[in-house]
Amino acid sequence: MRIVEWIGAWPGAVLLRDSGTAYLFVNAAHILGIALLIGAILPLDLRLMGCFRTIPLAVIAPFLSRVAAVGIAFAVLTGLCLFSVKPSEYLANTAFLWKIALLAAALGNVALQHHSRQYWLALEGGGIPLPVRIRAAVSALMWLSVLVAGRWIGFL
Repeated sequence: MRIVEWIGAWPGAVLLRDSGTAYLFVNAAHILGIALLIGAILPLDLRLMGCFRTIPLAVIAPFLSRVAAVGIAFAVLTGLCLFSVKPSEYLANTAFLWKIALLAAALGNVALQHHSRQYWLALEGGGIPLPVRIRAAVSALMWLSVLVAGRWIGFL
């Protein structure tokens, strides 16, 4: 059995295919994860780009980063469950493939930002260097692109 067929035969996938209610709740949880992620990351990225200068970065960055992390964990977990319902169809969907590629790129950008010495110096109260601002702008664009690609899936 190919892995795609195995994923589609997983009992959780069968439950989601057979129960509109279960699918509804997992889909709603996926949307909640996305809302937590986007709702946290956009204000943080805007602050890193230089907006809302009166709000201390050292105060909001750790909190918003954690909220975004919970959101992405929730969205990925529920997204995997939703993917299991029709794995072959999703793998043939251009928008889905774009979403996965953009998601990987966005997570890579998060890793670059959070492993940057400049980012941590900015959190300690120093100025926000241009590379940190650029990564924040890229982050905002990438996460919004992931969101749009996700919505696009249903239209292909």
